[in-house]
Amino acid sequence: MKEIRLKLMLYLYNSSSKVYANIFKWNKKPWGISKADFMNYPIGSIGHNLGLFYKSKGFDVMPKLENHDVFHILTETGTEIQDEIAMQFLLLGNGKISLYLIAMLLIGGTLFPEHFGYYKRHFQKGRSLQSFHRLEFKEILHWQLTEIQVALYSKNIQINLNS
Repeated sequence: MKEIRLKLMLYLYNSSSKVYANIFKWNKKPWGISKADFMNYPIGSIGHNLGLFYKSKGFDVMPKLENHDVFHILTETGTEIQDEIAMQFLLLGNGKISLYLIAMLLIGGTLFPEHFGYYKRHFQKGRSLQSFHRLEFKEILHWQLTEIQVALYSKNIQINLNS
C-alpha cells in the first residue's frame, strides 16, 4: 500500500511542478544558470552549494523553480517525497500561502499521515526562521551559505539584500 501511495504522490508532484511554474510563476523569469555554471560560484557560496546539490541528487535545474532548490539547501531539508511535503509545512510555518502549497499539504498529509510528527517539526522550524520564502536568491548566489543560514536562524541579524 505504501508503494502505491508513493507512486501516486510522485506522479502528482512531478506532473504538477511544471504546470505550477507555468501558471503561478508566469511573471517570473528563469535564472538561466546551468548546473555547470553553479559550480563556478565561490566554494561555500549558495550558488556553489546549489551546484553540488544538483550534482549529488542528479537533478536538473527546473526553470522558474530555482528558489525551491535553494530552500532545500538553506533549511537542510531532504528531497524524498516526505521531505518535499515537510518542506511545504516549513514554508507554511514561514508565512507562505499558495494554492499549490495547500494542495500539497492536504494530499501529502492525507497520503502519509505516519509522518505527521516530522511535518509538525518542519512547520515549527519554519516559524522559528526569519521570513525567507519571498527572497529572490539569484542576486545573492555569491553569498556564503553558512552566513545566510546563521542570519535565518537569528532574530538579531537582519538579512539585507542591498549589499
